[in-house]
Amino acid sequence: MKMRFTLCGIAALAMTACSGPKGPQVTEWVSSTMEQPWEMQTLESITSDTTSNTIEIDLTQTDQTIEAFGTCFNELGWASLKTLTDEELETIFSEMFEPGKGANFNKGRMSIGANDFALDYYSCDDTDGDFELKDFSIERDKQNIIPMIKWAMKYQPELDMWASPWCPPKWMKLHGKHYAERAVTAESIARREAMMKKRMEEAKKKMEAEGVKPGEEGGVSATTGFFNEGPLAFRMESRVNDAVPGEEGFENVTSFNMDPQYLDTYARYFGKFVDAYRAEGVKVSRVMPQNEPNSAQPYPSCSWTSKDLNTFVGKYLGPEMEKHNVEVYFGTVERADYLKVDTLLQDADSKKYVKGVGFQWAGKDALPEIHELYPDLTLVQSEQECGNGRNNWEGAMHSWDLMKHYFGNGVNEYYYWNTSLFYEKASTWGWHQNSLITVNEEDKTWTWTPEYYTMKHASHYVLPGAKYLKIGGTYADAMAFVNADGSIVVLVANQTEEATQVTLKLEGKNQTILVPAKSLNTFVLK
Repeated sequence: MKMRFTLCGIAALAMTACSGPKGPQVTEWVSSTMEQPWEMQTLESITSDTTSNTIEIDLTQTDQTIEAFGTCFNELGWASLKTLTDEELETIFSEMFEPGKGANFNKGRMSIGANDFALDYYSCDDTDGDFELKDFSIERDKQNIIPMIKWAMKYQPELDMWASPWCPPKWMKLHGKHYAERAVTAESIARREAMMKKRMEEAKKKMEAEGVKPGEEGGVSATTGFFNEGPLAFRMESRVNDAVPGEEGFENVTSFNMDPQYLDTYARYFGKFVDAYRAEGVKVSRVMPQNEPNSAQPYPSCSWTSKDLNTFVGKYLGPEMEKHNVEVYFGTVERADYLKVDTLLQDADSKKYVKGVGFQWAGKDALPEIHELYPDLTLVQSEQECGNGRNNWEGAMHSWDLMKHYFGNGVNEYYYWNTSLFYEKASTWGWHQNSLITVNEEDKTWTWTPEYYTMKHASHYVLPGAKYLKIGGTYADAMAFVNADGSIVVLVANQTEEATQVTLKLEGKNQTILVPAKSLNTFVLK
């Protein structure tokens, strides 16, 4: 007969404390499930037994240094948060940014101009032909971005920001009038909705024929990387944008105007952005030249070839940022082809300026090669995959799996995307995404989501300066780090329906814990 265990009953399994060789032992254990997030557990149930599920920790097997955890600042995030009271904002930002209290976020990301979670399209200078940038302004950001950053800085005064554009000012692009790279018209929306309805009917019939129950579906599109079915299914509503057929952007075709006058102006545009933010008391220490340069999207975007980005970075952006004492990282990389990155890292001009690389989405599959080729290069997970707005446990576990991949392949910094969104409300361009916080627009209540706890399980305990530890053993659903003070942090997931015994093996000492079903856990050893 199978035995089921509740969290409350775990402590009763054994009353014997760990014994055996001296060495670091578990001093803290926090566990999260969907129903009971962030619960401190007692340690009496930990035994010195050995099980078949082992996590072997060798403190000499270190890899990269962890420098930062952070989140992103965008307009829809602030639109949701500013509906709350100051007292609630105090609670939220203190929990996320105050050192030692909650998530310990110490860096942040923002866009230069509009991103896909802006209220609508804008840039910092939409005056056609303004090569002198006389009309450059961040007045809109002073209303919708900087207030959110300043709330974070109340608790993390040394907050370090970095920025990347989704789209340059429209007049700097080849056609000079479109922020969107892919056309969405009323006719195309109607066609897509009819197609989706047909696919849903076909999927339903298939499920019925195969006896598959709702919620048990699966499947990822090989072409888009999005989940098509099940609890992780991608959700996007088609919205009309400003692109028109015949003037769209395409992957492997540069949409920016490569005339030297435009390239020089755009580099100075970055410089004015950095200076304007600094004038507002916000530190911007890094830029990346383009968010997802290979993606022609139905929202603000701009496609570039690696060759043309190489020209921009090596001959224009790099020298300009050097004047402002700002680092240039390449990214954000969203394709699996590592050669798109290596083009810049091998170039005589660009490699003088590129201090690191940011990866997201399918770019994660280019990460292993780049880490192997450039083991000392700073690597960034620049945007946690965004989910589907369901904010469910499956999404949190998908985020956990991604975190394992990124840290296992050398990233030094890790960023979430949407800090906050209105509950069940799509973006301006129709995308439903997950967030760390959801706000109910009607009654102005708010809640932390499961993905917040996924981040916190790592960021609360893994401090700047920590080293990633390569673990051995038979239980792979885990990660380990050692902080500068010598404390060891072990993160363990149990994604099964049954409680599972796992043994931590360190310096000849066994510590066996019954890990709750469908849970994420952090153990601190000292």
